[in-house]
Amino acid sequence: MKRRSFIKSALAAGISFPFLAKDGYAGIGGKASGPLVISSANGLRATEKAMGMIKNGRDALDAVIAGVNIIEEDPTDHSVGYGGLPNEEGVVELDSCVMHGPTHNAGSVAALRNIKNPSKVARLVMERTDHELLVGKGALRFARAHGFKEEELLTDEARKIWLHWKETLNKKDDWFPEDNPDIPKNFKELFKTTGTISCLGIDLNGNISGVTTTSGLAFKIPGRVGDSPIIGAGLYVDNEVGACGSTGRGEENLKNLSCFLTVELMRNGYSPQEACMETVKRIVHHAKIPSLLNEKGQPNFNVRFYAVNRKGEYGSAAVYGPTKFALHDGKENKIYKGKGYLKR
Repeated sequence: MKRRSFIKSALAAGISFPFLAKDGYAGIGGKASGPLVISSANGLRATEKAMGMIKNGRDALDAVIAGVNIIEEDPTDHSVGYGGLPNEEGVVELDSCVMHGPTHNAGSVAALRNIKNPSKVARLVMERTDHELLVGKGALRFARAHGFKEEELLTDEARKIWLHWKETLNKKDDWFPEDNPDIPKNFKELFKTTGTISCLGIDLNGNISGVTTTSGLAFKIPGRVGDSPIIGAGLYVDNEVGACGSTGRGEENLKNLSCFLTVELMRNGYSPQEACMETVKRIVHHAKIPSLLNEKGQPNFNVRFYAVNRKGEYGSAAVYGPTKFALHDGKENKIYKGKGYLKR
C-alpha cells in the first residue's frame, strides 16, 4: 500500500496520526547507485572498513560488525566499548544488537561486563542459540564459553571522569575533587554521554544488515538497559524494505519502538529521510513528562536516526539539528549533515 493510500484508509477508519507531516516534505536525503554503508557521526572509520569488505564480496553483517569493532576498541570514544563511561559504581556495562536482513534473524546482549566487543557476542547469540537476548552474568558466561577473554574496560581516563562526577555530585558529602583534575577539558559534556554507534550496510547482493553498540548512558543505575540491544528500538532491519538505527536517549526509543516505526513508515511509501523525521516528530509529540522538557516545553534530550531502503536511498534526522552522520556510497566516505526537527 502506498503512503497516500495508507493514510487515506487509516483516516477513513477514524485513526488519528498527529505525528504525520504534510505531503511534500522536502528532505535532504540522497541515493547511492550501489552498495552503501551509513553510520552515526563517530563511525567514519567503521563505514570505510565495512565498505572495503562489502566490495570484496562480504555479507553486509560481516562488514558492519567489523566496522563498529574499530570503535568498540577505541579508548578515546567514551560512549562505546573499551573506554566507555561506566555506571554510577564505576563499572562499564555494554549493550549491543545485530540484525541480518536475509534471514530476518537477530541477536543481542545487555549489561555485559568485561568483554570488549559486545557486537561479536550479540552475533553469536543470533547464530549459536535459540534466543535473541542474553543479559548480565548470563551474557558474560556465554561469551566466556565461546572463548572471549575478560578484560578491564574502564580506562584510566574514563575512571578519572567518573571519579570527578562522583566527587562533584554533592558539596555536603565526604568526597572532594582534585583542584586540577587530570581529565578532558570537556568532561562536563561527558556527564550525560549518550553516544553509541549504529551502522547499516547494503552489500553487493542488495541485502541489508545492521548493528548498534554502546556503553550506554554515563553513570547510569547498574543494570540499566537502553534501546541499543532491543530489536525495534535501537535497530531494525527488514530486507524487503530497509533498515534504521539510532543513537541518543534510548528510553525514548524504547517507549516509541522508533526504529521499527521508521521502517514501517518506509514500507508505506516514506523515503528514509521522511521516515526519520516522522519518527522524530512522534518522539517529540510523546515527550510529556516535565523532567524531559526544558523551560520552553521542548525535549531536553536528543535522539538521532539513520535509515536506508532497498533502493539505496538514505536519510538522517534528529530532534535537534543540524546533526551529522557518516556515509560511504561506494565512491566517497565522508561526514554529511542531517536535518533536525528543532533548533537549540
